Amino acid sequence: MRIRRILAAVIATAALAGLGLTGAATATAKGAHSYVTPSECKQGGGTADLSDNTCKGGTHNGEKID
Repeated sequence: MRIRRILAAVIATAALAGLGLTGAATATAKGAHSYVTPSECKQGGGTADLSDNTCKGGTHNGEKID
């Protein structure tokens, strides 16, 4: 009975640690790419607004255009 509790605690700790690492990796990957090209903006479903150099709409909405 005692071994089951210890094993459950170890598994729960490992699962929570894995979720934390996954969240950190996702945040880094999303935050790393802040500039898009006009063609990337269009491929993502947006329109390139060159008056203020941002992508309007789509998956790259609000990102700066390089």
